[in-house]
Amino acid sequence: VRDSAFKAGDKAALRKARAKLSRAIREAKRAHGQSIHSHFRDSGDTRRMWQGIQAITNYRTTLPACDSDASLPDALNHFYARFKTQNGMATRKTTPPSNDQVLCLTAADVRKTLRRADPRKAAGPNNIPATVLRECADQLTDVFTDIFNISLSSATVPTCLKATTIIPVPKKSSVFCLNDYRPVALTPIIMKCLERLIMRHIKTLLPPSLDPLQFAYRPNCSTDDTISTTLHLHPPGQ
Repeated sequence: VRDSAFKAGDKAALRKARAKLSRAIREAKRAHGQSIHSHFRDSGDTRRMWQGIQAITNYRTTLPACDSDASLPDALNHFYARFKTQNGMATRKTTPPSNDQVLCLTAADVRKTLRRADPRKAAGPNNIPATVLRECADQLTDVFTDIFNISLSSATVPTCLKATTIIPVPKKSSVFCLNDYRPVALTPIIMKCLERLIMRHIKTLLPPSLDPLQFAYRPNCSTDDTISTTLHLHPPGQ
């Protein structure tokens, strides 16, 4: 519209087009600013905060090129399996004391854990996404409650829950050897739910006298808190 008004020499239409363009630019800037500020409203959501920082700095990740060597998967498989082949010790099952009380999970706890499954987590080797567990938590609660309690009482983890898919992620852009790949293990999400339930029980047995500067294995704490606390207690240059 502005170009046509300029070519036609229509000053009134040109002023109107310029005003409309300026108003659209101001609205776009305001919307962009609100979108950036929304990333920092919840200080506990570090994922959103990092997304906001990446949006401000226009950070873009560059994925390293994939190796076209067809023998690479077999080579990585042998490379990662060397730990198992070198371990010649047979697994032994410890017999619990006769007066030991076995942990028994309730259906309410299992249902709550299934509903909190993170949909951003990648599915494991069984290809069951977290969305299925969240949406079908009411239908799956009784089944998984029985499976979990049988597993705890027998001190045996089902084989299907111990399966793992190893994803090799390059540590740097230029890969020269197999050690330059970082193995990322994708376990079944339902196994993560069981681990979370057991971890919650173990935390209730821990003494409250934990070091206030311990950030690992504590809720709502991360490496960001460690860095911030270190910089606050020991400012640079001191």
